[in-house]
Amino acid sequence: MFNFTTMSGFFLMSFSGNPEIEILYASLFLVLYLGALTGNTLIIIATSMDNSLYSPVYFFLKHLSFLDLCYISVTVPRSICNSFMHNGNISLWECILQCFAFTVCGSSEMAMLTVMSYDRYVAICLPLRYEIIMNVSTCVNGVLAIWISGVISGVMHTAATFSIHFCGPNIIHQFFCNVPQLLKLSCSNDYVSELGVSVFLSLVTFLCFIFIGLSYTHIFSTVLSIPSAEGRSKAFSTCLPHLCVVILFVSTSVFEFLKPPSDSPVPSDFLLTVFYTVVPSTLNPMIYSLRNKAMMTALQKVLKGKKA
Repeated sequence: MFNFTTMSGFFLMSFSGNPEIEILYASLFLVLYLGALTGNTLIIIATSMDNSLYSPVYFFLKHLSFLDLCYISVTVPRSICNSFMHNGNISLWECILQCFAFTVCGSSEMAMLTVMSYDRYVAICLPLRYEIIMNVSTCVNGVLAIWISGVISGVMHTAATFSIHFCGPNIIHQFFCNVPQLLKLSCSNDYVSELGVSVFLSLVTFLCFIFIGLSYTHIFSTVLSIPSAEGRSKAFSTCLPHLCVVILFVSTSVFEFLKPPSDSPVPSDFLLTVFYTVVPSTLNPMIYSLRNKAMMTALQKVLKGKKA
């Protein structure tokens, strides 16, 4: 059962106690957010309008871009508003919703990256069976499974987190409702259920990472056996961007959740959080576009169409 009576809301800490520096940070956040918004929206438009990009890899890329938009929009806009308004108050219901949406997007993104690695494995290691395995039904069902798994993870994580009793100072030492910070506000060690959920989801994430690693082991083994240098280059151009995104997302998340929470957070704590909440969504469009000639061509068409 949710604990709605102990606290009516929380207070999100700012990046700096200096109002001028806080505005500077908020402006930087705004630039990064607008960059992520623009880049991911362009990819969604390009993959939707260009007939040459009607293939499973771009179908999943479109949904990954949509996930990135949701992922960064859960935390950053609210933080920007708080900084400009100099008000860090967030109600209990808003905190619950933010925690739920953040978990859904984070879990779904990891599942999406796993499915995309399987798509690349089939395309390179089983090319003759690619169209049979990665048909329309498989792609649609894969995306549905990703969102369903994300929602289930969000419900489990949020229900377990807000079933504990909060007391004491209601200050969250982050710019959003971060679960590790919320657990620090527990009246006692009554968050065993939340720890159980966290361990379970961490195990699922670890298995996803192992699956991605095995997929790329087979992929690189197959690519290196291709006699043509042009063939190897083409294969790497579609695989390396995805691998970079996986490494960026997983490494920044692991650093954040493995570090012990401190009672007096330092700027590096906020910086680590930014790396796994903001940076992946901002850099993903560039990573997928710069080494992909088909994407670059499609994006140029979109931009020329807008100018016209």
